[in-house]
Amino acid sequence: MDFAFDARTEELRARLLAFMDEYVYPAEPVAEDQRALLASPWDTPAVVEELKEQARSQGLWNLFLPDAEHGAGLTNLQYAPLAEITGRSPQLAPTALNCAAPDTGNMEVLAQFGDERQQKQWLEPLLAGEIRSAFAMTEPEVASSDATNITTLIRRDGDEYVVTGRKWYISGAMNPDCKIFIVMGKTDPDGADIRRQQSMVLVPRDTPGVTVKRAMKVFGYEDHSHGGHAEVVFDQARVPVTNLIGEEGGGFAIAQARLGPGRIHHCMRLIGMAERAIELMCRRAVSRDAFGKSLAQQGVVQNWIADARVAVEQLRLLVLKTAWMMDTVGNRGAHTEIQAIKIATPRAVVDILDRAIQLHGAGGVSQDFPLAELYASARTLMLADGPDEVHQRSLARRELKKYL
Repeated sequence: MDFAFDARTEELRARLLAFMDEYVYPAEPVAEDQRALLASPWDTPAVVEELKEQARSQGLWNLFLPDAEHGAGLTNLQYAPLAEITGRSPQLAPTALNCAAPDTGNMEVLAQFGDERQQKQWLEPLLAGEIRSAFAMTEPEVASSDATNITTLIRRDGDEYVVTGRKWYISGAMNPDCKIFIVMGKTDPDGADIRRQQSMVLVPRDTPGVTVKRAMKVFGYEDHSHGGHAEVVFDQARVPVTNLIGEEGGGFAIAQARLGPGRIHHCMRLIGMAERAIELMCRRAVSRDAFGKSLAQQGVVQNWIADARVAVEQLRLLVLKTAWMMDTVGNRGAHTEIQAIKIATPRAVVDILDRAIQLHGAGGVSQDFPLAELYASARTLMLADGPDEVHQRSLARRELKKYL
């Protein structure tokens, strides 16, 4: 692996860093002020649309899609350092670049598995940033860490599928611009192969029988960056059979394909969060005195900052290695590394953010600094895309298999 960024990556990094300094960071307080005046907390502040226009005009749009027909045509290794930069302002930057979850994963699914009609109807407006989307898999009544447990039924009735089930923590669903759900459910609940029972179907938000019941909070926060996390009920919602993505029984495989690149994106954004936390720690440490000397002179603070820098450098190399492997040997060949970054990155970043909060005292848990909200987001990723324990179990079994 060549550890140097290529010319295209360096050029995009320079443009994105300038975009963050000139537009994104100044927009953070503006977005908060505008959101407080909106009729609904889920409406999009005007400054976000302004950021999107600026990003599009500067060619910083849809950078995540490796498919050159639909996106920027970047490899995972090229996109990873750009995702890190956007992680420094996760509430604004990914959305400004049309690179925010869950839309990114949904667009990847439609680009890779959707048919021509599905791409025309849903992928194109998503790529244009005209609509938002949601991915409906997690359920409150079962341990959704094991995707074979899901109970939502997708029953065929003539030329239609009838969707019945209850989902929650469905990211993006509170946003009024969310127009389409990708729903994971069982088309063959009694099938012999438990990994061939699931399918994915497209369910428009305005389909009769679809009810967005409530917003789910995360550590008391309403996650506006993802368009909220909702509880959604599908009560015999009917859609045409042509809304099936791929083939019946292919839902589990599609989900695995969707999650590989998504984990690279999440982990690099987490590293961006950690970098911002380190910056805030250093600024705080040199600006505050306690017990006769600056915080920067306190040994424990120096240890925190040093440990944070070491952790970030280690994580970045591991995630970049994983991105490189995905580009060269595919998701399956990088399976161990993908699981390793999913285990290691949120855990380490949560620890860095926790120390940054401690260094800021009461300010660290306040709305005056981004640390508490960043902590909530990072801690959530120890559950999202599969809990750490699931990845540890799978990775350990893969290691043990070598000795059996």
